[in-house]
Amino acid sequence: MSLPSALQGPFTLPVLAAPMFIASGPELVKAQCQAGIIGSFPSLNARPAALLDDWLTDLNESNAKYADANPEATVAPFAVNLIVHRSNDRLAQDLATIVKHRVPIVITSLGAREEVNDAVHSYGGIVLHDVIHDRFARKAIEKGADGLIAVAAGAGGHAGTQSPFALVQEIRQWFDGPLILSGAIAHGRSILAALAAGADMAYVGSAFLATQEANISFEYREMVLESTASDVVYSNYFTGIHGNYLRGSIEAAGLDPENLPNADPSAMSFRSRGSHEVKAWRDIWGSGQGIGVLDEPLTTRQLIQQLARQYQEAISRLNGWTTPAPVQ
Repeated sequence: MSLPSALQGPFTLPVLAAPMFIASGPELVKAQCQAGIIGSFPSLNARPAALLDDWLTDLNESNAKYADANPEATVAPFAVNLIVHRSNDRLAQDLATIVKHRVPIVITSLGAREEVNDAVHSYGGIVLHDVIHDRFARKAIEKGADGLIAVAAGAGGHAGTQSPFALVQEIRQWFDGPLILSGAIAHGRSILAALAAGADMAYVGSAFLATQEANISFEYREMVLESTASDVVYSNYFTGIHGNYLRGSIEAAGLDPENLPNADPSAMSFRSRGSHEVKAWRDIWGSGQGIGVLDEPLTTRQLIQQLARQYQEAISRLNGWTTPAPVQ
């Protein structure tokens, strides 16, 4: 099955930048698109809701202006992430704004909704749905999603526990449409591995936390650069849904990362041992396991250029292998 035009490129890399709560804003997304990969952000990052209209106008105008001024450059489209869970009281308003701006790619999370898919399809957009296992993948396609984002073990934020190899192969047994793979992808060779495993693109998030355009604090960025996979804690305590978070931020909240209780699924915040309220994402910082390869703050363009070099080096390494002897 051929990919929808929005995913065909040409791109600098076969990468869709994952939408990160708080961290992904217009500056990061513009930098991603203008460096040749698909950028994205969660609609909920635009606060108040009316700001989403301004953000989409800015992104469209800035990318078009950059493309006009740099006709040789690859400028990729962008995506908007919608949380379609019933707890999102902004869903209808945000969806209407997305339809108004004809956003080419919409990423849906925490539920699959036919009416959302229909609205995006009404103007020719496509919907990619986050899934953590095959059962959710089947439901998403049944309800009209165009493609899937397999969120495997090691991904930042609300991640699954399955091996990326197992998850991709189960989905590929029955689905030949667009498939993007997420899970600790922060190096060019990992992007190539995602394609070799059967995905069409890689989903890269946490690597962009180290960039100058990410909308995070200096302390958050420094913790990302100083941490490794062993500093990422998987817990459902903070939002009621399992996700990956930085150990240092949990400890700073006065909690023991090794002894976190199970969550109340309806709770979206908790209180630390003091009286100060601490919230997930704002104070408890999300991160995937791939951050161990990040060692310096870069611009988004520099990071993408680095990933592209690593990707080409990985391809060259594979091309240097001898063809295996046939099985007798």
